[in-house]
Amino acid sequence: MDKLPVYCTDAPRPKPQSRIFKSLLAAVLLAVASLVWVGTTVDSQDKISSKVPINAAEIVQHCQLLDVQPGPPQDFHHRSHSDRFVPGTPPTLIKNATIWTGRESGNEVVNGDLLLDRGLVKAIGSVDDTSLLDYHNLVTIEAGGAWVTPGIVDIHSHLGVDSAPALRGAADTNSYKGLVLPWLRSLDGLNTHDEAYKLSVSGGVTTANVLPGSADAIGGQAFTIKLRPTTERSSSAMVLEPPYSLNGTHVDPSLPPRWRQMKHACGENPSRIYSGTRMDTIWAFRQGYDTARQIKQKQDEYCAKALAGQWDGLGAFPESLQWEALVDVLRGRVKIHNHCYEAVDLDGIVRLTNEFKFSIAAFHHAHETYLVPDLLKKAYGTTPAVALFATNARYKREAYRGSEFAPRILTNNGLRVVMKSDHPVLNSRFLLNEAQQAHYYGLPTNLALASVTSTPAAVLGYDHRIGSIKLGYDADIVVWDSHPLALGATPKQVYIDGVAQLKAPYVGKKPTYFQQAPKTPDFDRESEDAVKYDGLPPLSPKKAKNLVIFNNVGSLYVKHNYSVEEIFSSNEVGKLGVVVVDNGRITCSGLSPAACPLTQYDSANLQEIDLEGGSISPALVSFGSHLGLNHIDGEASTNDGNVIDPLKSQVPGILGQGSIIRAVDGLQFSTRDALLAYRSGATTGVTAPSSHGFLAGLSTAFNTGLPHKLVEGAILQDVTALHVAVGFSSPSVSTQIAALRSLLLGQGVGELASYFKDVVKGRLPLVVKVESADIIATLVGLKKEVEAQNGVAIRMTLVGANEAHLLARELGEAGVGVIVSPRPFPGSWKSRRILPGPPLSEDSAATLLLRNNVTVGIAVEEQWASRNIRFDIGWTALEADGKLSTPDAISLASVNLEQLLGIKTPNPDLVAVKQGSLLDFEGKVAGIISPLRGLVDLIL
Repeated sequence: MDKLPVYCTDAPRPKPQSRIFKSLLAAVLLAVASLVWVGTTVDSQDKISSKVPINAAEIVQHCQLLDVQPGPPQDFHHRSHSDRFVPGTPPTLIKNATIWTGRESGNEVVNGDLLLDRGLVKAIGSVDDTSLLDYHNLVTIEAGGAWVTPGIVDIHSHLGVDSAPALRGAADTNSYKGLVLPWLRSLDGLNTHDEAYKLSVSGGVTTANVLPGSADAIGGQAFTIKLRPTTERSSSAMVLEPPYSLNGTHVDPSLPPRWRQMKHACGENPSRIYSGTRMDTIWAFRQGYDTARQIKQKQDEYCAKALAGQWDGLGAFPESLQWEALVDVLRGRVKIHNHCYEAVDLDGIVRLTNEFKFSIAAFHHAHETYLVPDLLKKAYGTTPAVALFATNARYKREAYRGSEFAPRILTNNGLRVVMKSDHPVLNSRFLLNEAQQAHYYGLPTNLALASVTSTPAAVLGYDHRIGSIKLGYDADIVVWDSHPLALGATPKQVYIDGVAQLKAPYVGKKPTYFQQAPKTPDFDRESEDAVKYDGLPPLSPKKAKNLVIFNNVGSLYVKHNYSVEEIFSSNEVGKLGVVVVDNGRITCSGLSPAACPLTQYDSANLQEIDLEGGSISPALVSFGSHLGLNHIDGEASTNDGNVIDPLKSQVPGILGQGSIIRAVDGLQFSTRDALLAYRSGATTGVTAPSSHGFLAGLSTAFNTGLPHKLVEGAILQDVTALHVAVGFSSPSVSTQIAALRSLLLGQGVGELASYFKDVVKGRLPLVVKVESADIIATLVGLKKEVEAQNGVAIRMTLVGANEAHLLARELGEAGVGVIVSPRPFPGSWKSRRILPGPPLSEDSAATLLLRNNVTVGIAVEEQWASRNIRFDIGWTALEADGKLSTPDAISLASVNLEQLLGIKTPNPDLVAVKQGSLLDFEGKVAGIISPLRGLVDLIL
């Protein structure tokens, strides 16, 4: 049985003994005792009703409870088992664990054992064997020192309402029936068949707050769910602490209420969708709250009379099913989650809270909160928490000033920070990675871990049972293969309500140092600049002196044609090396200072940089987004725009018959995402024209760090590859394949025919955006058909290709390369058959394809993610469990991409990294070594 009455215990529940309930009981008894059933009224100043309603005691009780604040019953922590306990679940003892409890402000770590039974945490630390004698069928897990944390709590998710795969009948995120809709409930659209549930659990997520979308000012009520599948298989069975009776649950009206959750949104989203302005949105808020305030006032007046025994003409309790949730907001019984980005909108909501006297639980997205922390403290009641992305920003105007340093700045100003997914915007399976990135940019270890466990639990109002490991708390536990803040940390097992969730999980071995929290780099200056420059600090690098000597270099890797080679590594010999760069070229290197003595160089023109054991390795390539074509993805006026699809629209005659679009003509330099990519070691961008149709055009390769295309070295190659997409738009897939076949067999005209001839002759790669294994199989067959007719191998590269792993052997034999997304997600029907990687599968798509001799590259999906390519390839290498060397990992986002995308001469840029490497959370990029431009750019 998955659902029992909420707060059910074995023994009869003792009557509440708190002061409020003593007062309530006394008030009810007094009211009932004083009510005399008479036919006439007493003629006095304080008239008593001649007739007392039969339900008077119930009315008095209801009125007494109107303003009681939510919380657990007094006896909650005396429960013997969880209300979500599944009978038959065996008790579990996790031995010899390193337990991060979430207590003591996230600073407590207990080395010892953890006992789980009946859905609860029963013991922490030292568990005496004799105390286990009464536990039958005890399952014992040897943790071997592994880190154990509370289950991850996602405060902002659309799991189940924005379902995967995305199908028209399973989209219930937003309503478009009006700006203010507090009566809607996400529970009513919660799809129990969303394929993302099990994926999120495999990332350690145990609880998710499922919000309506942000189309409306008030989008409706949210529900917090546990992600464990239940035998009932219903949406209601997933809800944690239902705020009112649902199927199979009962809420005792004499107990304190449960917390309710509600979604608000301000700014661009409701304004755009309803063709209004910020002024319209705030007015809609005020109208809605004024309606609720009037109802509340009538209720208060009604209850004042009822509690005074003035029953004449009192009538029924004034309430409205439509507005009751918003009335509860005014009574302080609802947690408001407010989608809000900019200072202007934050200010408007703060004014609203003070006008109508209600609190905000958290501002979500909230990209400018770090610039106005004092404003947030002026909100009515408890200061709102801030729920953030780590680096996902600049995708629309409201997010343009977003900063990776926001979490540390906000916490330094005394504000609570939560990292969130906005699933499926970010796959909540990897919510922990948001905390890892926040930690990398300076959020303290304890607060980074708390940001996805104890802090969101507290903000939601469930910190009496989840978010921490305490006696009597829910047995939502994650056992990790490494320190949770280490790159690629993966669950070895996940328990929800004490039930193990992963069947036969695959867990590889991590290096020993991954059991410690990464040492974060020094970003103090950058953090200060983020505020100093109002969110837009300068990003252009500074040129170093002509002669640069890098000391204390831990490893050196360089490109040789289309491969990456190791020159030296201190891991092998236990020494730190030196690298001398003269006008952008390495002229000397070795594993001791004596290899390149300083006496031979002119000290006046020499600059020394201590890499503190860091590395020098090839620069990376960003591909897969609109980098270089768009400044802000969501602002059309800042972008190149989309090409016309010849399969759907008439191409203007002025373009000429058989025209084809070149991305190089629309390049924009000095975009913030490109400069951030450069500062993170991705010095090359490869971008195809933006398209929502079949034919995109010709991609180009450019330098991400230069101010405009007339600077020498800005354009690395005008044309790199020809890009098409199959299966993403109308007309039919078969029509698109027919068009592609026609073009490959020489049926095109003009410039289009010329470039397809280059493809057929093997001179130009054909890059096909595709997902479905069925379409991929057709493309492989088409490739063979054209090759048989022309006798030349086609250079075909697949992009996205979520299902390519199903044809790994065939792709290897056909010589087809694949550029994959680093973290696959079954977002559409054609991409649903993913290979998820550890712990759900031994292989990831990248490792399986590589093992079948497929050339593999790693892509990004959005341009903001270009700065994170370094971590993506490091993560991919970790998932390979030692089967992928450092040079192989670097190749995934450098020489492999250059080969797959048709770059004729690989870019020889190198990246100098302090303290760590380009592939970990300890390294900070210090400089870019550019032989082509003859200089070193400093990122210090």
